[in-house]
Amino acid sequence: MDVSMQVQIIALWAVFLFGMVFHSQLAMMPMLYGEEVAMPNSTGKMPVSHPWLMLGFYAIPMVAIAATAITATQPYRIIHFGLTIAYTLMNFTHAAADLAVKPIEWYQIALMVVVFINGILLNFVAFQWMQ
Repeated sequence: MDVSMQVQIIALWAVFLFGMVFHSQLAMMPMLYGEEVAMPNSTGKMPVSHPWLMLGFYAIPMVAIAATAITATQPYRIIHFGLTIAYTLMNFTHAAADLAVKPIEWYQIALMVVVFINGILLNFVAFQWMQ
């Protein structure tokens, strides 16, 4: 069975989104046991830019999934490949930052490694699709 590259890209973006949602959910799990999950030195008020940044971080792959499903123009393929590279770099940076959190939450690192490997695969498929 030959699965089109567009279907592969959509599936890989979906895996990415699930991974990032699970990453957020795992961070909140300690609350179920009454543990504190607030960031150290937080002021108790989230900066207004943070939810907008998170929305953008999740919405851009959602738009990429929809766009990949309906278009295959060469300019879009080039833009899409650049987008996959940007997200892979952000994931790498995020995983590295998670290693700086004390104590290190190894289950979060494991999940971020899975998301990062998925991103590398997405880069590879997107590069092939761009050609």
